[in-house]
Amino acid sequence: MTGSRVVALGHYQPAKVLTNDDLAAMVDTSDEWITSRVGIKTRHVGGPDEPVDEMAAHAGAKALATAGLGPSDIDLVLVATSTAIDRSPSMAARVAARLGMGSPAVMDINVVCSGFTHALATADHAIRAGAATRALVIGADKMADIADWTDRSTCVLLGDGAGAAVVTADPSADDAPGGPGIGPVLWGSVPEMGNAVRIEGTPPRFAQEGQSVYRWATTQLPPIARRVCEKAGTAPEDLGAVVLHQANLRIIEPVARKIGAVNAVIARDVVDSGNTSAASIPMALSKLVERGEVASGAPVLLFGFGGNLSYAGQVIRCP
Repeated sequence: MTGSRVVALGHYQPAKVLTNDDLAAMVDTSDEWITSRVGIKTRHVGGPDEPVDEMAAHAGAKALATAGLGPSDIDLVLVATSTAIDRSPSMAARVAARLGMGSPAVMDINVVCSGFTHALATADHAIRAGAATRALVIGADKMADIADWTDRSTCVLLGDGAGAAVVTADPSADDAPGGPGIGPVLWGSVPEMGNAVRIEGTPPRFAQEGQSVYRWATTQLPPIARRVCEKAGTAPEDLGAVVLHQANLRIIEPVARKIGAVNAVIARDVVDSGNTSAASIPMALSKLVERGEVASGAPVLLFGFGGNLSYAGQVIRCP
């Protein structure tokens, strides 16, 4: 079996920015209240002419261009999303059509906030099994469509966007100094607590039990994230970056601290983008790389968690 690696990234966000002061004019809240509780300052919100697949295609096109590849070079498209309105065609099929691809395998993966890391692992597994050679893996969500804009405890969290990664087969990826291109995934869930994060109803609306999620994330997830590093053969202090699901700054900072990644850059894109669900990890990583904050080849911990009280993480080599 051959290994795989991430060779390029891309991201996209709608132009419209919603500030905390904008939200204060809509619901009973304030910039101080939002900042002190979740650390978010702004979020991007898509309009009716920016569906999930369009955002995903923009991010995917950017990642392909960075990789120096064309649409016909891709034989697998995975889109992690929980905000697709239609059942078929899938978001992956629509992205493939928008980008003018040939005949790739296409599928959507709905694990909500940990969707991207699940999808990245799935692409890695497909390549290792010889079922694909080049994959486009995208996390894209339009949370504004499912927000309850009358609920100040949840609407202040949510934003829209997409992030993408190009993953290619690399026979030397597992033998490279410093560990594999994409390390082994550690994934799981807490089924009995699955209702703590919900997207339900007609029309669907986002809701969560915030305190339950906070306690679970800050107490149960750090040792799991450390096990992700162990599976990859990487000590937490050797990580170049930690990119957690961008749920809430009050979750990100204590979890990163408890992991022990004392020398790592910690992604804090939630401050500017809000919680973009499956888009949050690839979008945050793409921005770090674009700004030159993480060296090529550095080990990066990706760790998604949230809806279904599911989690998935792996250590990758930064493209």
